[in-house]
Amino acid sequence: MSTAMSTALIQLTHLQKTFLTDELETRALDDIHLHIQQGEFVSVCGPSGCGKSSLLAILGLLDSPSHGQYLLAGQPVEGLTPRERARLRNREIGFVFQAFNLISDLSVEENVGLPLSYRGDISRTERRERVAEVLAQVDMAHRARHFPSQLSGGQQQRVAVARALVGRPSLILADEPTGNLDSRNAELVMKLLSDVHAGGATLCMVTHDPRFASVAQRSISLFDGRVVGDMPTQAQLCSAPGVRTVAEAF
Repeated sequence: MSTAMSTALIQLTHLQKTFLTDELETRALDDIHLHIQQGEFVSVCGPSGCGKSSLLAILGLLDSPSHGQYLLAGQPVEGLTPRERARLRNREIGFVFQAFNLISDLSVEENVGLPLSYRGDISRTERRERVAEVLAQVDMAHRARHFPSQLSGGQQQRVAVARALVGRPSLILADEPTGNLDSRNAELVMKLLSDVHAGGATLCMVTHDPRFASVAQRSISLFDGRVVGDMPTQAQLCSAPGVRTVAEAF
């Protein structure tokens, strides 16, 4: 095993995901080999139905592969109990979804603090401090007492990013985070995610938009459930002194 593979935060080997419906077998992911290093910003691209969301669900421990191995920080995840998977998701993985997935009858600060409410190692005081910190980070502190219905789409997605950050995870998974936003708000959210990456987070983002895929350091292309491309983006190639960094792209 190479040094790069052995030190990867995410390592997938011979990964497959098969769905059975009405006696029809559909292979969403087919023999995926992939590694992502700690601190990388990776985009995952491809046409609808190519397996992007299935891959992200497995990376986020929301689903399990049918075959193959997934190592997270060097540890196999297939033997984890549901309770252990939930604990790992809560502490190490942050999610940003296209549809925001905010709870309508909770305020902004309650939505953001929700992941911390399941952790017994964080006091109520620290929870409030962390929520205030990430809301300030996404410039939404002035909306802390508002409800999702009182926010624009761009504001809701910024709150969703804050919720993903509040647990200080090592991995951020974003599934079409700009898909429901106009171009201005999409760029604001991408700038925010780029800043999060610049702060040291590992970021894996599914996107249909080539503009935003190019902001990542590396672009992985899927087609019919297989990896058909894996290469550095222009942002990575141009990261020499004097050239804009990923975080400065917007």
